[in-house]
Amino acid sequence: MIGRIGIIGGSGFYDIEGVKDARSIKVTTPFGKPSDDLVTGTLEGKAVVFLARHGKGHSILPSEINYRANIYAMKKLGVEKIISISACGSLKEKMKPLDMVVPDQYVDRTNQARQMTFFGDGIVGHVGFAQPVCGALSKELYTAGRSLGIPVHLGGTYINMEGPQFSTKAESVMYRSWGMDIIAMSNMAEAKLAREAEICFATLACVTDYDCWYSGESVEPVSVDLIIQNLRKNIDNAKKIVRMVLKGTKADNDCACRSALKNAIMTDPKVMPPATKKRLKLIIGKYVE
Repeated sequence: MIGRIGIIGGSGFYDIEGVKDARSIKVTTPFGKPSDDLVTGTLEGKAVVFLARHGKGHSILPSEINYRANIYAMKKLGVEKIISISACGSLKEKMKPLDMVVPDQYVDRTNQARQMTFFGDGIVGHVGFAQPVCGALSKELYTAGRSLGIPVHLGGTYINMEGPQFSTKAESVMYRSWGMDIIAMSNMAEAKLAREAEICFATLACVTDYDCWYSGESVEPVSVDLIIQNLRKNIDNAKKIVRMVLKGTKADNDCACRSALKNAIMTDPKVMPPATKKRLKLIIGKYVE
């Protein structure tokens, strides 16, 4: 049996057409409110849950997103896989505007103490994160894009900047010297929390621009106008890829993502604070009575 598939829509991706029996749900979590109501229904015959990362109308900064509530809400609604859509800038000439990238690594450059773990307050957990995305789900996204004739790159490092400002040219050049491939503002926290929640996670990054390192005469400097213009084109392709993945996705209950917490919880259950234990029951319940 295939569990629900979560779709997190980023900049420009605020809904997805064609969801049957769509129902908007307000989900309560121990970590506060998600970015918006979650929409459940079926798409291409699969049960889906959709969430607009920045809220409908784009009212939440990347630094203000309640990532814990968003991922917890997905878990609460039975999501087993998350496809996260992200607009991004490219730091490599080969990854052109309007291309898609399915990254396999992340580097964190945020600095405003985003909440990126469910643990704390008396319960300690350390999940493995060397391979931060689900390889199987990532390959499904790549294969779907290729089959549709959409330019898509499998693999690459996503550097997660703080924002909301774009990079200085010096920063952009520095990130390139580090070997980074794309740059955006939101996916690191989602990937970490999805791993702790034992949900398969993969990013479909939509290249809107060359950040500000590129000095080609025919390339416009990065701006909101340019990003929005390219986003509209990218989002159509992203939706096509998501639909193609949904058509072919199969249950894979033996995926290592589904047992990420098996040996990760360090705290003796005897000393776990009852309130924290209760708050994390959905996350750790199958390992801690």
